[in-house]
Amino acid sequence: MNISAPFIKRPIGTSLLAAALLMAGALAFNFLPVAPLPQVEFPVIQVSAGLPGASPETMASAVATPLERQFGRIAGINQMTSTSQLGSTSIVLQFDLNRNIDAAGRDVQAAINAARSQLPANLPGNPSYRKVNPADAPILILALTSDILTLPKMYDTADSILAQKLAQIDGVGQVFVGGGARPAVRAELNPTLLNKLGVGLDTVRTALGSANANRPKGELADPVNAWGIGANDQIFRADQYRKLIVAYKNGAPVRLGDVGDVQDSVEDIHVIGLSSGKPAVLIIIFRQPGANIIQTVDRVREALPLLKSSISPAIDLNVVLDRTVTVRASVADIEFTLLISVVLVILVVFAFLRTFRATLIPSVAVPLSLIGTFGIMYLLGYSLDNLSLMALAISTGFVVDDAIVVLENITRYLEQGMRPVQAAFRGAREIGFTVLSMSTSLVAVFIPILMMGGIVGRLFREFAVTLSAAIAVSLLVSLTTTPTMCAKFLRPLGEEKHGRIYRASERAFDHMLGMYRGSLRWVLRHQPLTLLITILTAALSVYLYIDVPKGFFP
Repeated sequence: MNISAPFIKRPIGTSLLAAALLMAGALAFNFLPVAPLPQVEFPVIQVSAGLPGASPETMASAVATPLERQFGRIAGINQMTSTSQLGSTSIVLQFDLNRNIDAAGRDVQAAINAARSQLPANLPGNPSYRKVNPADAPILILALTSDILTLPKMYDTADSILAQKLAQIDGVGQVFVGGGARPAVRAELNPTLLNKLGVGLDTVRTALGSANANRPKGELADPVNAWGIGANDQIFRADQYRKLIVAYKNGAPVRLGDVGDVQDSVEDIHVIGLSSGKPAVLIIIFRQPGANIIQTVDRVREALPLLKSSISPAIDLNVVLDRTVTVRASVADIEFTLLISVVLVILVVFAFLRTFRATLIPSVAVPLSLIGTFGIMYLLGYSLDNLSLMALAISTGFVVDDAIVVLENITRYLEQGMRPVQAAFRGAREIGFTVLSMSTSLVAVFIPILMMGGIVGRLFREFAVTLSAAIAVSLLVSLTTTPTMCAKFLRPLGEEKHGRIYRASERAFDHMLGMYRGSLRWVLRHQPLTLLITILTAALSVYLYIDVPKGFFP
């Protein structure tokens, strides 16, 4: 059976198939996301619950403990960590890497529902959960600084304007605002005065809530219609709160400013951001899963002039962290290495074949195989990262082997006087199964990597699959395009003209071949000694393997 025969008979159709493979790979290359490492989704779920005013001890015993008891019954949890603080608790659940995150989310929701009856009755709402990936890092951090405006005003600008616009940019996943807090009015009450006046803290809290409620103040109605009475009486400044009446004692009003210190402040006074030693509000940007990190950052940078024009001129908006600097450098470096690898492989092939026609065939097969691999990477949802590009750089030595084996076998029949088409048919028929077995054995080498577990297995799986895909595409090219090109471009032995460089190199190769023949004859005449040396070498290899230092990374 000659797999290559239909392709040799139809060179135009074969050329179109090769062109389609080339264009599909080139098109997929433009859509592949760029990342420093393969995208590894860690199945981690974070559960949050809040009970305003509760102490950390209360949150740990009354909220975290019932939830932990239910979460402990979920299968596949490797680690559970809880943190309780004033008014809130957070539980982080880390599952097995093989656990589906969506199924784990359903189990967590069921556990929350089961624990609801054991939680405090005054809990404002059910605990919530969200899926998180601890491997994700922010791709860009922006800093807002100003010599005029206060930190709360800058935070309000970042939270209400910039964060909303940044979240609409294609490729941006989440946008967090840090380094500050929302503007707020803080009232620090004097318990001694409250005790003398007989006013409780609950009374003050109720008065504050009632005075600042954003709801209708009443209703006018007739037998047919009803109208709500609304008034824009919300208060936002500290001087407005100081005049607020919280109680009446002995017929006289007790105002908030009489029993405490009221200041314009922020919701959380224990948070601050710094940029170059100046107070700053930080906007932390994360990308969407699978988005191209470089293109996403470029879109954000292009939008910066428009964002600056939408905020106060007194605010300086600058980039303080750009994760793509190292990503661009590392990916560009490995792409350059890949290009060098292809060029060196072609030059080595030319040094031994010494004809442009013969060198042209592997020179087409190698880039075609590598570019075609991009199409498979796109279908598998892979990215252009250091490991996948390293796999392609390594595969240049593998993919050229198939083309060389086919080319050499066809050239052998040309040297026997056959015409190029006859030699292509016969050589391809003989070597087809050999090329198939070679490629299959190479792919089999990476099966252990594909079956590795844990984080290392997740990282190197993309490396192994990319390398195997390159070998598979090389097999396809070697059985179709390579014999077709041999039939069209090679010339019979008598028609090929060679120059002085070819003849000089031929003498050098003949001399090398003579030396090899002599050494081979000596080895065959001393077979017991050769076998002994082989056994000693194998034993020494075992000893060195045991003795060599071992570690996780070099």
